[in-house]
Amino acid sequence: MKVELNLYASFKRYLPEKSSGNSSIVEVEEGTRVRELIVRMGIAPEAPKVIFLNGVHAQGDEVLKDGDRVGAFPPVAGG
Repeated sequence: MKVELNLYASFKRYLPEKSSGNSSIVEVEEGTRVRELIVRMGIAPEAPKVIFLNGVHAQGDEVLKDGDRVGAFPPVAGG
């Protein structure tokens, strides 16, 4: 099944080569959890500061469904 993965800021480098901007459509197996997808992309499981699933804050243990949209943000600092 396919899900849309959006990685922001320093996480963008973990997207597949053919990605457009911050986004990529990725294939996942049924039963894959949000955090498993993030780890599969090479990101440490504790690294994301904020995770969204279909625009709603997620914990990471949610099971993905075909067509879902996942977004992950690293910790950021600024002033």
